[in-house]
Amino acid sequence: MPPAPDADDDVARLASDLRLTLGRLVRRARAESTLLPVGQTAVLGRLDREGPMTTSDLAAAEKVRPQSMARTVSLLQDEGFIAGEPHPTDGRKTLLRIAPAGLEKLVAQRDGREHWLAEALAGELTAAERKSLRKTVVLLDRLTER
Repeated sequence: MPPAPDADDDVARLASDLRLTLGRLVRRARAESTLLPVGQTAVLGRLDREGPMTTSDLAAAEKVRPQSMARTVSLLQDEGFIAGEPHPTDGRKTLLRIAPAGLEKLVAQRDGREHWLAEALAGELTAAERKSLRKTVVLLDRLTER
């Protein structure tokens, strides 16, 4: 009969706890910087990271209906946060890119979240705990590469 798994080595439980905790942390950080709705922030972030895309490409990448993405794109264009340009190979399509005002808003949103998290780390964790967390971040980053 195989030995019972050690409670510290219960991988399924660890996976569940990690998913729940990281989800709460992300939601809490988002709540601290609400300059834009989540969907709009996601579009600006994707255009910043990946460069110009069509509305259809954005919808597929964000896993939303094209009609929903068209509404988000329209709102962002109305605010001057994204701009369209003719597609270089298909005249029927428009490539969307982040505009300077959109990048400024995105950076402000990111900075707000990072500021909140830095204050939380400094206020809630000891130096030794922060050092331990730094090692954990390396491990979490390795998981994202899987």
